Amino acid sequence: MYHSVIICDDEAPLRKMLADHLSECGYAVQEVENAAELMALLAKQEPDLVLLDVRMPGKDGFTALRDIRMDSQVPVMMLTAAGDVVDKVLGLEFGADDYLVKPVDLRELQARIKAAIRRSAIRETEQEKHDRLSGTVPFGTCHLDLDSARLFAEDGSEIAITAMEFSLLRVFAENRGRILNRDQLLAKAHDRGWEPFDRSIDLRISRIRRKVEKNPEKPEVIRTVHGIGYVFG
Repeated sequence: MYHSVIICDDEAPLRKMLADHLSECGYAVQEVENAAELMALLAKQEPDLVLLDVRMPGKDGFTALRDIRMDSQVPVMMLTAAGDVVDKVLGLEFGADDYLVKPVDLRELQARIKAAIRRSAIRETEQEKHDRLSGTVPFGTCHLDLDSARLFAEDGSEIAITAMEFSLLRVFAENRGRILNRDQLLAKAHDRGWEPFDRSIDLRISRIRRKVEKNPEKPEVIRTVHGIGYVFG
């Protein structure tokens, strides 16, 4: 998978050197020479990372960074003059993910870009998990409110569920598309009374199906994987 990088620097030779190196490393690179061009490009697309020079004619890098952070969390790496501690501090305070000192060491550049993109991917994954596990999760035409531990029908009426049924539904929500055997379900649901090979889970799943499935005899929401366990989604 190609990662995309936008380089914003008014020094054409430096910009070309960085672009050539990153292109050779497999990145899809675009170049702009000022903040106005950068903002115009960002309005059309969001790259995986922005390399942003601090000192540029017109709008400087700090102002551009502040504008970017108004509606985007794209990773931004600032290019600063050697030994300019103030630039580094200001950049980080304004929301920069990292900084790189000129003259640029190309090996360090590549390592820092990889690290910044990796951190961004981790943040996105954590945010997706948070979004998935907060609010409501659809189970067929029903909706499980994870914050209040309540299940609602399509018409908005509440469907009574036990604490254990909620725990099992939450486990399924956390593991959408993943096959879980009986022991995994009971352990993840923190049922302290379970024993290995406990088949009481089948009864509990049957009760849940009567609440979330259109046809509990032919389940489509929580399906049985014969000889293994159950899968949601």
